[in-house]
Amino acid sequence: MINFRLFKKTGFLFVKISLFLVILSCSTEKSKKEDVVVLTGLDGQEFRTPEISEKTRAALDSNLNVARKNFEEDPSEENYIWLGRREAYLYHYKEAIEIFSEGIEHFPDSYKLYRHRGHRYITMRDFSKAVADFQKAAALMPSNPLEIEPDGQPNKLNIPLSSTQFNVWYHLGLAHYLRGDFENAAMAYMQCMGTSNNDDLMCATIDWLYMTYRRMGRDQEATALLGLIRDDMKIIENNSYFLRLKMYKGQIPPDSLLQVNSANEDVGLALATQGYGVGNWYLCEGDTAKATEIFEKVVSGKHFSSFGFIAAEAELARNKK
Repeated sequence: MINFRLFKKTGFLFVKISLFLVILSCSTEKSKKEDVVVLTGLDGQEFRTPEISEKTRAALDSNLNVARKNFEEDPSEENYIWLGRREAYLYHYKEAIEIFSEGIEHFPDSYKLYRHRGHRYITMRDFSKAVADFQKAAALMPSNPLEIEPDGQPNKLNIPLSSTQFNVWYHLGLAHYLRGDFENAAMAYMQCMGTSNNDDLMCATIDWLYMTYRRMGRDQEATALLGLIRDDMKIIENNSYFLRLKMYKGQIPPDSLLQVNSANEDVGLALATQGYGVGNWYLCEGDTAKATEIFEKVVSGKHFSSFGFIAAEAELARNKK
C-alpha cells in the first residue's frame, strides 16, 4: 500500500528540486546566450551578445525554428539563405557564415549565397573576404532584371526596397571603403547607382559615394551628387542617410545629427549612422580631433554590427597606424 503522506512530502520535495533544476537550467542557458563573444573588433575589443527583450527574442527564435524546419525538409538554395540569415539576426555570425559556406559547396553558382556571406564577413571585420565574395557575386549575377530581395527584418511599411543587384554593389563598395580603397569603392558605388531605383536607395548610395569622393579629394564631383537630393524625397527607412545628405548641403548643422530624436525607432542605431557621417565630414574638413572625438562616441555605443559603427572603428584603427 502506498503511504500517501510520505509520497506527498517526498513528491513535493521532488517537485521543488525539479523546478529548481529547470530554473537553473533556463538561467544557465539564458546566461550563455547573453554572455557569448560573437566577434572581435578591429581594436581587439570583444563584443558579446547584447540584451534583447523577451518578446524580440521569442520572435527571432520562432523565425529561426521555422527556417530550421524548412531546411530539414528541403536543403535548397533559398532555405540555406534563410537559415543563415535567421542565425545572423540572433548574432550567431560564425554559424551563419558556416551555413552560407556549406550552401556554396552545394550551389557554387549562387550569387545570393555569396552576397549574404559577404555581408557577414563585413560584420566580422574580414573585409578582404567580403570583397572577394561580392566580386564573385557580381560576376555570377544577371544585371537585369533586378531581383527584389525579401526583408528578414521588414521596415515600418513592410515593403522590400532593395534588389540583390543593389545589395551586391552597395556592399562591395562598403567593403572597399572600409579597407580604405576609395578608388574601387567609388567604382562599385557608381555601379550601384544604376540599381538605386527608389529614393531610399538613392540616398544610401549617394551618401557613401559622396563620402568616398570627399576622401579622394574629388570635392566638385561630391558636391555635384548633392544636386540629386530633393527635399520632397519619400524616405521609408534611410532617414539617417537623408539627414546626412542635407547636412552636406548645408541645410542643417552637423552637430544637430548627434542629437537623435527620441521618437526614433532605434536611437542608438541612428546615432551610429548619423555620427559616422558627421565624423567623416569633420575629417574631410581637416578637423581630425573633432572627427576622432565623434568616432569614439560612435564606438562607445552598442550597435557593433552597424555600418556606421564598423566604419568609425576602421577610422580609429587607421589613425593609430
